[in-house]
Amino acid sequence: MLSKIISTFIASVLLTGSAIAMADATVNVPESSVLPPPAPSEHIPEPPSPNVRAYLLMDYASGRVLFGKAYEDQIDPASLTKMMTSYVIGQEIRLGRLHLDDKVTISENAWSKNYSDSSKMFIEVGKEVPVELLNKGIIIASGNDACIAMAEHIAGSESSFASLMNEWAKRIGLKGTHFVNSHGLYDENHYSTAYDMALLGRALIRDLPEEYAIYSEKEFSFNGIKQMNRNKLLWDTTINADGIKTGHLSQVGYNLVASAVHPTNGMRLISVIIGDVSEKERAAHSKELLRYGMRFYEPYTAFKQGQVLATKEVRLGDKDTLSIGTASDVSLVVPVNSVNRMKAEYSLDQKNLVAPIQKGTKIGVLNLSLDGKVIYKTNLVALDEIKEGGFASRTWDHVVIFFKDLF
Repeated sequence: MLSKIISTFIASVLLTGSAIAMADATVNVPESSVLPPPAPSEHIPEPPSPNVRAYLLMDYASGRVLFGKAYEDQIDPASLTKMMTSYVIGQEIRLGRLHLDDKVTISENAWSKNYSDSSKMFIEVGKEVPVELLNKGIIIASGNDACIAMAEHIAGSESSFASLMNEWAKRIGLKGTHFVNSHGLYDENHYSTAYDMALLGRALIRDLPEEYAIYSEKEFSFNGIKQMNRNKLLWDTTINADGIKTGHLSQVGYNLVASAVHPTNGMRLISVIIGDVSEKERAAHSKELLRYGMRFYEPYTAFKQGQVLATKEVRLGDKDTLSIGTASDVSLVVPVNSVNRMKAEYSLDQKNLVAPIQKGTKIGVLNLSLDGKVIYKTNLVALDEIKEGGFASRTWDHVVIFFKDLF
């Protein structure tokens, strides 16, 4: 019959600043970049377009790409790989399987002499080094030797650690990424995308704030050697950057994933530059992207948790109506002065809502569009629990459903 017909209820409500007696909401990130970035508003200039292999600017709150080029093309991440090594270390610490004061014995594989032509922490074979220092050596000094030491300590071998990296990559949605080592030195089977690197940076900031805080440290000393963080944006007082990671390979060029926070409204953005010509240029181009975003975009919370988007009739339950909304705040970044051109629409998965319904059950989909183009999607969920009703009410509801389906 018509039971499988999706009934669409158009809210068509303009999202003016304060507003709407619509719903509570969840900040579920759209899968990959299925939705195209919003076109520049007529009120703002075209975004920067650096001459690099790939780039993007991402809204941290929603995970949306605001603009970019070739950000889903396969690239060599180089030392951006160390963000995932750091992520695995941070998760091991969070889960209680690793501690900052644990001592790591340095193997010959991890000996700094093996990496004479690449970045290293200068650890020595046979010495014991605390996890805390090795972790900083990875993040701040970009030490390839420290990566091997931690990979072996956590997983027994680098290949086993790479399996852990790939498992975590799947969990956080890195669909175009595959790791075979912990440091990012070239391997044809070691690859990612600019988009995935932005998602990885976002996951570090969101999931592991203590781990992420290390990315803002400007220098690191070990074994009598002081090394500076290669992320030049940390020294730039004109932009509030607090991370995250650089990378370089001769086959690729200079890479940088960076993040900054607006000093007054708290909006966080993430930029990615892949394949630039120098350290100086990758920093300059990253700054261009971030400053443009800070100037011409603004944060917007369309719906707060606890709002009711709609109330719908329920059959066979102990209650006649169900409140629907989303699981958390719907927060995103939009072009400045564009809120009054946004529209909310929602559709329900089923024509008839039938008990029992558990709180949090997916009920439908909420779309937010700007100038007629959908820029954000998230699930609608049940805000209440509806249990089965009594025998008499269920019998009557079966009759009502039968005749509704006829017409």
